[in-house]
Amino acid sequence: MLDLFPDERRHLLALLSGLTPDQWDAPTVCPGWSVKDIAGHLLGDDLQRLSGGRDGYRSGASAGPRAWNDLVAFLNRRNQEWVAAHRRLSPRVLVELLGWSGERVLEHFLTLDLAEPGRPVDWAGPEPAPRWLDVAREYTERWVHQEQIRDAVGVGGLRERRLFHPVLDVLVHALPHTYRDVRGPEGTHVRLVVTGEAGGGWSLVRQEDRWALLVGVEAAPASVVTLDQDTAWRLFTKGVDAAARCRATMEGDQHLGAVALGAVAIIA
Repeated sequence: MLDLFPDERRHLLALLSGLTPDQWDAPTVCPGWSVKDIAGHLLGDDLQRLSGGRDGYRSGASAGPRAWNDLVAFLNRRNQEWVAAHRRLSPRVLVELLGWSGERVLEHFLTLDLAEPGRPVDWAGPEPAPRWLDVAREYTERWVHQEQIRDAVGVGGLRERRLFHPVLDVLVHALPHTYRDVRGPEGTHVRLVVTGEAGGGWSLVRQEDRWALLVGVEAAPASVVTLDQDTAWRLFTKGVDAAARCRATMEGDQHLGAVALGAVAIIA
């Protein structure tokens, strides 16, 4: 997935470089944030990764183990601080800094052993996650925020399968944690199907005391949930309302399948 970072950032810089002043100020789906604010947030993410991940620098309160609501409040506050600070920057400076920071973050990621355990990816569970999932989550966040900018200014999204399918493949890692309180006989199988050029199929299977995310499961599913690719990424990132969820179709056990529609692959 590391090879996707330069392409995603290249598309972002080209998009931002062509915006008008009105488009920079356009509201987005993120409450209270303009297009420029999302760009500032992305820069803040990069700088946080370099300072904390590459340099091991810690300043002030850290996001250590805490209750979910406390974690959400902490991250929201930190993100807002970055956005507020970057509102002082011109669009041109933001674009130039995002070009610099994107290269530095990729350089840092290339030094990591992605098979080693790392910090938790909180929406996937409280346990340490492999570093590849943490890095993949970073790609997903960049792609999602770029889509939010594109939505706000009326520019088509990044729908090429090479760039989009990995996003879906990461977001579905929220499903085992989403089903953590759901009980069922061993071998119970829930299948998620995402239609569209970038889509695919994933299986959630009950194994002893947990649910496992698998592909290529041939056993008959107890429930099949089908979503189009645009609804899928928005659902996992809280970008759709209850009415939009109705675009999902379910076969088999409706109650079991409906749990998947509550999956969230962001901290919010």
